[in-house]
Amino acid sequence: MKIITFAVPCYNSESYMRKCIDSLLVAGDDAEILIVDDGSTKDNTPQIADEYEQKYPGICRAIHQENGGHGEGVNTGLRNATGMYYKVVDSDDWLDKDSLIKVIDKLKSFRRERRRVDMMICNYVYEHVEDGTSHTVKYGNVLPTDQVFGWSRVGRFRVDQNLLMHSVIYRTKVLRRSGLVLPKHTFYVDNLFVYVPLPYVKTMYYMDVDLYRYYIGRADQSVNEQVMISRIDQQIYVNNLMINAYSLPKDVNNRRLSRYMLKYLAMISLVTSVMLIISGTEENRRKLKKFWRDFKARDPKMYWRIRIGARGLASNPPGRWAEPIVIKGYHITQKMFKFN
Repeated sequence: MKIITFAVPCYNSESYMRKCIDSLLVAGDDAEILIVDDGSTKDNTPQIADEYEQKYPGICRAIHQENGGHGEGVNTGLRNATGMYYKVVDSDDWLDKDSLIKVIDKLKSFRRERRRVDMMICNYVYEHVEDGTSHTVKYGNVLPTDQVFGWSRVGRFRVDQNLLMHSVIYRTKVLRRSGLVLPKHTFYVDNLFVYVPLPYVKTMYYMDVDLYRYYIGRADQSVNEQVMISRIDQQIYVNNLMINAYSLPKDVNNRRLSRYMLKYLAMISLVTSVMLIISGTEENRRKLKKFWRDFKARDPKMYWRIRIGARGLASNPPGRWAEPIVIKGYHITQKMFKFN
């Protein structure tokens, strides 16, 4: 069995996918790299995927499919994965090579010592194309370092410290046991990837290495503010899938895990609300009211747990006079943490 499967969903990724794949090849025969060509038609992505499969047999595998969106690329990777661990690397991002060598060595030690670790967590780095700066998200103040631990030893995450797809490596069996299937033709499914499987994660390991390099700043990127507003219905859809996934804290026995999941759900709900507010349209104001009304009808107890918190209060300004305050607060936070 391979130590790790890397899934690289690609859609018209010719201009940057080589950098991504080359960074993964450092893992050598311990890895399989599934290059999922998601129906690319506008460039040479399919040919590049085939080229890597031919050049690195037994490591790289090209999988061609009809266009299904990023989530279906992740699903296809998981269906075909043979590695003990599974990590998604977007085709415009890359992994730090020195950090990857350390991570692979540690994952091999888990197998050698027969230690069950359901999720490894590493730091990730925002690489900002617009000004050439970077920002690293670390977890040393929240998670024990270089040891196996459970949720009872997890501290309180800051607002900028959520676990994202960039920071996690799941044990493949955990993902499959959770029944995770991401929706097709939908953006922002990364949030489901790092939310739905969490109750199935019993043991974790944090390495203080800057593994994932997250390229951010392109005008067409899905996290660009105007792009998010144009795709707000997909953001709402994913947010609702998260709401429907669990009734918290009832469905999650561990108190600290339930607390984290509630805060993460509140954060995603805040992002949904702020994008609707920033758009400034009457249609989106109606969508905002409907979103929170439906949430309350679906799970009143969970609704109130989120609604009375700081994120919930910011998500529902008391009138239009408060909307500029919410928008200003969001943009200040955006400048501080440079998350999009």
